[in-house]
Amino acid sequence: MLIRRSAATGRRALAAVAVSVMMTGAAQGQSSAAFSVGPISCPAGQACSGFLPVGPGADIPVTVLHGRKSGPVLALVAGIHGYEYSPILALQRLRGAISPETLAGVLILVHVANPPSFLRRTIYYGPEDGKNLNRVFPGSADGTQSERMAHALTRQVIERADYLIDLHCGDGNESLRPYSYWMRTGRPEIDQRSRRLAIEFGLDHIVIDDERPRDPARSMYCSNTAATRGKPAITVESGGLGAVPLGFQAADTAIARLETGVRRVLRHLGMSAGPESWPENKPTWIVRNQVLRSEATGLFYSEVRLDQDVRQGDLLGTVSDFFGRTVFELRAPFAGKILYVIATPPISAGEPLAMIGVPGSP
Repeated sequence: MLIRRSAATGRRALAAVAVSVMMTGAAQGQSSAAFSVGPISCPAGQACSGFLPVGPGADIPVTVLHGRKSGPVLALVAGIHGYEYSPILALQRLRGAISPETLAGVLILVHVANPPSFLRRTIYYGPEDGKNLNRVFPGSADGTQSERMAHALTRQVIERADYLIDLHCGDGNESLRPYSYWMRTGRPEIDQRSRRLAIEFGLDHIVIDDERPRDPARSMYCSNTAATRGKPAITVESGGLGAVPLGFQAADTAIARLETGVRRVLRHLGMSAGPESWPENKPTWIVRNQVLRSEATGLFYSEVRLDQDVRQGDLLGTVSDFFGRTVFELRAPFAGKILYVIATPPISAGEPLAMIGVPGSP
């Protein structure tokens, strides 16, 4: 870490205080066995919150729900991109709604994986180093701020988990329809368990992704870091455009969809019995996809909407310069449907404008 030892020691002490203050659950005398994530040590039957030390302004808030019964360890990561609010708000609500007294196993909630981006309201990139946290895993202990956050998440969350779900939504500039990613690693056992996770989460579209790196030392993405280490993992997307309902009502569809998905997975893994009964998910599989990028800087005008079917060559949008002259036309490279599209004007060359997917049989 690029910090002095004395500063790191002080933060660990503060984290320990935060844990002791925020612990809940059964009275003294319960099992002394504890589950630890970084400095957060949590006895069975309790919920414990604290921070993973990274550096000034970047310490990561985490809750450990340690069930009284034995079971797997599931990590839920929100806020890899700080302007993606639906997952952050979903975990806020789940923390108080899931009781460690009735939980089997351990649930790790990473409330905001990228605090600098969240607090500065930045899309894609960290405000200090200009890097995309979801492109620098497994990170580095002595790297830039984003690399240190990735390293802390890899070593203290991903390596402690048996399963991982990386929760996203459309960033502050993206209008997005809900979908999951099923990333295939070439390891059949892990791939099939990840596939099952995606189905059980319940989103009605699942993107098949065969293009993630397979080298654990260059995993790039949070969920891929888990998968390349032999842990079933998926990425889910629900919400977008930095939109949250007034008062954060529980009825908000994008947030509630993530909460329901987590509860479905908890039941699937045997971590929660739950009275809920959900219909079987029969998703639409996206067998081919492409993120379409701008070749120019300026203002983007979309000509399509979410879920719209398009034909090869259809005009999806245009980019104008700052004087209103069209400098780039975005056209569909193949027939498919729009999974997300940029819905705010600013665009820089090389940045995404839309994602198109092709439904088919997996």
